[in-house]
Order: sequence, then structure tokens, then C-alpha cells
Amino acid sequence: MKNKFYAYIQNLQDQICKGLEETDGKAFFKEDLWTRPEGGGGRTRVIENGAVFEKGGVNISAVHGKLPDTMQKLFNVGEADFFACGLSLVIHPKNPLVPTVHANWRYFEMYDEKGNVMNSWFGGGQDLTPYYLFEEDATHFHQTCKTACDKHDASFYPKFKKQCDAYFWNTHRNEARGIGGLFFDYCKETETFSMENWYDLVTEVGNSFLKAYIPIVEKRKDLTYTNEQRNWQEIRRGRYVEFNLVHDKGTLFGLKTNGRIESILMSLPPQVQWVYNYQPKEGSEEQKLLRVLEKPVEWV
Repeated sequence: MKNKFYAYIQNLQDQICKGLEETDGKAFFKEDLWTRPEGGGGRTRVIENGAVFEKGGVNISAVHGKLPDTMQKLFNVGEADFFACGLSLVIHPKNPLVPTVHANWRYFEMYDEKGNVMNSWFGGGQDLTPYYLFEEDATHFHQTCKTACDKHDASFYPKFKKQCDAYFWNTHRNEARGIGGLFFDYCKETETFSMENWYDLVTEVGNSFLKAYIPIVEKRKDLTYTNEQRNWQEIRRGRYVEFNLVHDKGTLFGLKTNGRIESILMSLPPQVQWVYNYQPKEGSEEQKLLRVLEKPVEWV
């Protein structure tokens, strides 16, 4: 399974980078291959200063070795070996009317002393963070997520949507990071759902990513915007940074397994502001977004 899924994310990285480059029309991804001293490595691809995308990364990695002490405590296990691979992406557009997007699909194995697989699971998801709310964009994104899930189990979309709303929540701000999508973790084999079934679902969601995001970008990328709207985008990006540095499990896992810091922090936008106690005007489009972020919405 680990070889099969790693081959899948290598191919998916190529497809997603190609789709994003075609949409940008100017910039190309730069590739950076790296190795982890304890075992494994990855392929980081970053796009910067494009016509559409100000900064973005589409990264894959496959790391293995001894499970660090901090992770042993997290999983409540003793000494063990592990393997983890995944694709993680974050795209920050230049135009504040185009939303930021994040996605991640991953697979994890843990081994006993004899090298047998002791535990394995899938995780991942995709979510949208707009700076200005276009309800039809939110509906399109969620409908694409739902369509992918419904092919496997009608209960998955509402469950994973709810988990996404709960996960991407800035508790210290008491607001959502964005308008959600899907989030699933520790997806293990059961009597009714095998690891092959989980592989089929996760790859279905991965394959839906470009369909979920690119049509929104194409619709909004050429809209004119003001300096004030750009200002608001940078203030909201600050909240994005706060979530990634304070709450995000992927960032934490990368730091605790001696991951490559440049790849871990590629999710951070290049231009950000923290303005003291900034409050948008009453009745403004900026305030409309904040109202939606106070409580999750059923978009489909």
C-alpha cells in the first residue's frame, strides 16, 4: 500500500502543478529535492510571483525511521518504526477576490519489532479560505467534495465536512479559518471498509482537487481590486499564519520528526499584516465574511 500510494501522489503532484501553471500563465514551479538524515526525503515544488499565484507550494514526501519520543507519546506506543508519505499544498493568489486553498492527502504505517505492519491509516482533506465571500464559489467547492465522497459512502461528506469545520477553527480567535471542505484522519480498516476502499476514496478526493479549485480561480482572477481589498487580504492572511503555527497537526508532525523546515513553512504567505484590533466597517463585504466565519454554513 505504501508503494502504491507514494506512486499515486508523485503523479498527482505532476498533474496539480501542471494545472496551476496553465492557470497562472506566467510562473512555473521550481523543484527542490531533499533528503532526511534519519530516512526518506521529498520533492518540494514552489511557485512565486506569478500572474495569478503570489506564492504556492505543492510538496510530496516519504519519511521513515524510528518514531520520535514526542510521537510515541502522541500515539501512546513504545518504541516503533514508522513510514509516512503524503502530498501537501497551499496556494496563495495575488488577487484578494481569489481564495487561498489548502489540501493534503497522507498515509501512515507503524511497525512492530519484527517489521510487521502494526497499524496503518489514511488522512487528508481540502479546504478553501476566501477573503471575500462569493457564495456560488463556496457551493461549487463543497459540491465537488460531496460528489467525490458520495461515490463511496453517502455518510462521508457530512461527517468529513463537520470534522473540517471543527479542525480548521482558530480557537484563540473563536472563528473559522475559512469556509471548510473535507477533513479526515486515522482512517483505518474495518469489517466493512478495507484499506483498498480507503485508498479509492482518498485518491478520488485527490483527483477532484483541480475540479474544485481551478474554476473558481478562472472566474475571479481577472477581477479588479482596490488597495483596501488587498490590505484586508493581508490582515486575513495573518489569521491563516496563526492557525498554521499554533494549531496545525501537519506543521507539528513535521517539526517533531525533524522535517525540512523550508518545506514545512512553505504554507506561509509572503505578504501579511497584523493590525491591532482591526474591525471592518459595519455592513461591509469584509464584515459579511466574518459573520460567516462565526458559525459553519451548510453550503450544499
